[in-house]
Amino acid sequence: MPAASPHPSDSRPSDVELRRVAVNGVELNVALQGEGPAVLLLHGFPHTWHLWTRVMGPLAERHRVIAPDMRGAGASTRAADGYDAGTLACDAEALLGALGVGSAAVVGIDASTPPAFLLAMRRPDLVGRLVVMESLLGGLPGAEEFLAQGAPWWFGFHGVPGLAETVLTGHEAQYVDWFLGTGSLGEGVDPAVRDAFVRAYTGTDALRCAFSYYRALPTSSEQIAESVAGGRLTVPTMAVGAHPVGRALERQLRPVAEHLVGHVIEDCGHIIPLHRPEGLLGLLEPFLGNRRPAHR
Repeated sequence: MPAASPHPSDSRPSDVELRRVAVNGVELNVALQGEGPAVLLLHGFPHTWHLWTRVMGPLAERHRVIAPDMRGAGASTRAADGYDAGTLACDAEALLGALGVGSAAVVGIDASTPPAFLLAMRRPDLVGRLVVMESLLGGLPGAEEFLAQGAPWWFGFHGVPGLAETVLTGHEAQYVDWFLGTGSLGEGVDPAVRDAFVRAYTGTDALRCAFSYYRALPTSSEQIAESVAGGRLTVPTMAVGAHPVGRALERQLRPVAEHLVGHVIEDCGHIIPLHRPEGLLGLLEPFLGNRRPAHR
């Protein structure tokens, strides 16, 4: 098995447990907090489970919160492959199984939105509710306005095998800081969380894993298209947008989801859980607590 990251996760609240869980050929570093109905929180780039530190505590008052470092990120295994949405969905499914969870709400942001979506499509018996944020779902219709000027510049940069990690090694902190500043509309994030992200993405191999998500996007897009061609999203779903994605994800989901609500958090950057945690909790808590799906 490929080696796990040498950088352990830290700067966590005292009541958060860290556990290593073997799933799908890798070991995931998983943060756990609280008791009750399970909520699985899946991060994007350039994040680790620390993305959720400002929402985990409030959620843990009523839920069992499960927040892994995704494959290749943080203290999880830096795998050679498996960064397509389908494999990542299998990672998440196996993680819930290993923890004895028979039903969970799944929350994905950024690069974790496609695997969260595929998991809900494949296992509606397992995913009780789905929340997806600030991402797109492959080439599904609805994002044309957002993509009118082309995809964000870093998609092409990250997508070229071997290029970005060669250029960025030794400059990881500056690169992560750019995303954190842009993703918080210039306000920045807690220094301890920032430092955890920088540690997680420092080194050529850490960067290679991060950019493998982008290099797998064509495969992920095919998997999403195949899934939609074969069925509809029956799980109650909430799409949350901010800057820059806005309602593009909601528009993509509208034709394929049977129970969908959409929201945009105003004056909020891309990293919603860190930038506007109160606004996110104001949407998450009633949605996760409702027994019947809201229609809109």
